[in-house]
Amino acid sequence: MTHNPIIVALDVESAAEARALVARLGTQVNFYKVGMELYAAAGMEFVRELTGEGKDVFLDLKLYDIPETVKRAVAQVARTGVRFLTIHAVGSAMRAAVEGRGNSDLKLLAVTVLTSFGPEDMEDLNFQGSISELVERRARKAMEVGMDGIVASPLEVSAVRRMAGPKAILVIPGIRSAGADRGDQKRVATPADAMAAGADYLVIGRQITRAADPAREAGRVLAEICVAG
Repeated sequence: MTHNPIIVALDVESAAEARALVARLGTQVNFYKVGMELYAAAGMEFVRELTGEGKDVFLDLKLYDIPETVKRAVAQVARTGVRFLTIHAVGSAMRAAVEGRGNSDLKLLAVTVLTSFGPEDMEDLNFQGSISELVERRARKAMEVGMDGIVASPLEVSAVRRMAGPKAILVIPGIRSAGADRGDQKRVATPADAMAAGADYLVIGRQITRAADPAREAGRVLAEICVAG
């Protein structure tokens, strides 16, 4: 496999823990997600540390604020060498993000519906349709305003791929091998199934990061994808 689709989620409490995980994974993985917990603990300093070591970084901040604030924040991120940045799939925020990244290489991903969402959460949004209908509606808007890709659950990836086309970057969380603990994710699929449905990248956290040997587990997941493919 020439393309390694695994993005390891560094959902840990400190830069020291994250560094230890990156060291244990070695050359098996080169793409890491920095989410809100680690960002709150270590900030952009640690993000720059990763990019400085040649690692690809998926900065998962799910930005959503007034347009000027989003634009200026994205402009700051665009200067750091981060590869992916998430924005909530709200029209005003996405348009501001596209403006803020300018001519940089930063790729903007729209977060459609969180993988922890269930029917009860849809009631809170006062949306009368299904989760999949909301995902497709938001994904379509994201592509219309110039986003580079979509974050969606494995259950919607096939429909999103058909709608967004072959050039859209599809990053899929909620990935668990058969038998792995689902944690708080409600809409999940195996790595092989997600790739077959049209995913480009798979965000995997606890299955790899809490394994006795994270590098070996990452290799096993890659092998699982290759065998199925």
